[in-house]
Amino acid sequence: MNILFSEYFLIFLFLIFASLLSIIIFFLSYFLVSQKANQEKVSAYECGFNPFDDARSTFDIRFYLIAILFLIFDLEISFLFPWSIILGKLPQLGFWTMLLFLFILTIGFVYEWFKGALEWE
Repeated sequence: MNILFSEYFLIFLFLIFASLLSIIIFFLSYFLVSQKANQEKVSAYECGFNPFDDARSTFDIRFYLIAILFLIFDLEISFLFPWSIILGKLPQLGFWTMLLFLFILTIGFVYEWFKGALEWE
C-alpha cells in the first residue's frame, strides 16, 4: 500500500511543479514584455473580416469547407498515428479496416477537389 501512495505522490509533485512553473512563466512574460498596443496588433487576422463588425454578417461558404477539410485530415492523422504504432500486432482485419477508412477519406477529398472547394479566388 505504501508503494501505491509513493507513485501517486510523484504524480502530485509533478502536477505541483508544472503548475508553479507555468504560473511563474506567465507572470514573468506579463511583467517583462512591454504592453504597447498599436493598430497592427489589434487588427483582424486569420479570419479575413473585421472582428468588431456585426456578428450576423455573411461571409463565404469556403471558410466552412476549408474548416471541414482540416477536421477530416486532422481526424485521419489522429487515427493513423496509433494505428501505425501497433501495425505489426494487428490482425488482417485491422489492416483492411484502416485501408477502407483511408479509401473513404480519399473519395471525400477527391469529391471536394472536383467540386472546387480547394479553389480560392
